[in-house]
Amino acid sequence: MKRYMKYVRPYLYAFILGPILMITEVAGEVLMPSLMADIINVGALNHDVGYIVGKGLSMIGVALIMMIGGIGGAWFASKAAVSFSADLRKDLFRKIQTFSFANLDRFSTGSLVTRLTNDITQVQNLIMMGLRMALRAPGMLIGAVIMAFIMNRQLAMIFLVILPIMVVAVAVVIRVAFPRFTILQKKLDALNSNIQEMLTNVRVIKSFVRGSYEEERFARSNAELKNSGLNAFKIVIIQMPVVMLFMNTTTLLVVWFGGNQILTGRMPVGDLTAFTTYVVQVLSSLMMLAMVLLTSSRAIASLKRITEVLDAKVDLTDEDARYSQVPVKHGKIEFQNVSFRYYKNSEEKVLDDIDLVIEPGQTVGIIGSTGCGKTTLVSLIPRLYDADEGKVLVDGIDVRDYSLKNLRDGVGMVLQKNVLFSGTIQENLRWGDENATREELLEASRSAQADEFVQNFTQGYETELGQGGVNVSGGQKQRLCIARALLKKPKILILDDSTSAVDTATEAKIRETFRTTLKDTTKLIIAQRITSVMEADQILVMDEGKIVGRGRHEELMKDCEAYREIYDSQMREEVLA
Repeated sequence: MKRYMKYVRPYLYAFILGPILMITEVAGEVLMPSLMADIINVGALNHDVGYIVGKGLSMIGVALIMMIGGIGGAWFASKAAVSFSADLRKDLFRKIQTFSFANLDRFSTGSLVTRLTNDITQVQNLIMMGLRMALRAPGMLIGAVIMAFIMNRQLAMIFLVILPIMVVAVAVVIRVAFPRFTILQKKLDALNSNIQEMLTNVRVIKSFVRGSYEEERFARSNAELKNSGLNAFKIVIIQMPVVMLFMNTTTLLVVWFGGNQILTGRMPVGDLTAFTTYVVQVLSSLMMLAMVLLTSSRAIASLKRITEVLDAKVDLTDEDARYSQVPVKHGKIEFQNVSFRYYKNSEEKVLDDIDLVIEPGQTVGIIGSTGCGKTTLVSLIPRLYDADEGKVLVDGIDVRDYSLKNLRDGVGMVLQKNVLFSGTIQENLRWGDENATREELLEASRSAQADEFVQNFTQGYETELGQGGVNVSGGQKQRLCIARALLKKPKILILDDSTSAVDTATEAKIRETFRTTLKDTTKLIIAQRITSVMEADQILVMDEGKIVGRGRHEELMKDCEAYREIYDSQMREEVLA
């Protein structure tokens, strides 16, 4: 818990004042029955109106103080809880931003969303309830018991019988509830993942007419969450009747024995009224403590899930970078005996003993069958993953010796999955360089062959894009992503099958731009179409994680059978088309 103290310290005054102000309310609640007893025993019995008015005014004064204490306590408790959770959520989000792809593979998207929202809300609720009840419930319990013993020791002995039984019953309830809340949060993870996947891929679902299937899948997740919720909350439901049973039993015993004492003249009527109120206060305070403990069982389960993320070891950091201040200057790339596995305990390598040198300014095409390791190869350059064996060098420096910021600032990457964000086209392009001038933005857009279609929009570069760029076509999305990468002015530009949705004429114009305006930039182009890489300075042919051919188009046609097979099959398809 020490790690969470840093979220308490900035708001320590609220964490202290909240419970203290609640104590003033408790003092008033404990005092009120005694004042009421005096009115009945003295004022009403002697018909002393002045005494009744005086005690009544005292009760009004106490009530006002209680109101101020209650409002103040609730305000500071809310401020402490909300501020704590806001700072924790910010740090949790920041930690997730540092995750490598391997880290993200460990936690599902839905699970991370749940931890950032629902789990932190559970902790927030516990802090808010705890600060309001932490001193109030024990204070009321102790105060009411003391006043009860002062008022009538014999009747107060009833508490010594009832309270231990009630404490054991509540402890059993909490013990049973805790593991059920852990399961409940996991089911919530699954539901959030289901919803996120469905909303992200809604167009695919509609195009394959899989709406019914998704509805059934959602219904199963929803039913599992409902059943887990009912399984957990029925324990909460049981708690209230159990507490009320003890409360009513104690009240009946007090009225029975107290009534007998009144009949024998050993107890005034007002004292019995006050004593009954103290019974309610004692048992109510226990019920409050039980609710805090029950809420804490769910919050602790959530806190463990939050801690899992905060404690997750990020496997890609630049803490040991020897050249953390050095930027990428030229764009030379070297692979020295590089091997890589996604699953480290697997014998099968995704990349196997790769040796490669790419000079600054070269255009390198990479081609091969699906799953042969093309994307993995280029992902090692900006350290989206780290090589298991060997080294990846940029400008003669191991990529692990760069700071991640400087390395990735020098590499522009357009991934297979083209991602745009909510906001205007201009805002999306400025991800490449937020300080770019308008002319630089237009130049990058023209180079990517995006300017023409953007200008045809009514609002041009101020056109609002839906989430993920849903209101532009696949080819338009690809060109905007290329423009965004170009605006970055990288020393190394990686295009991972990023012109697959673009017609051949537009693709040829983009390649021409690369030759003229990006002649000093090292360009790696992964493609399925052989025409996309035929003019490259160097073409790599990959198969099963190995480079089986390298050279220019003419050389590979002579020396590489795999390349000839790809060429012949694609040219044959074009002729048939």
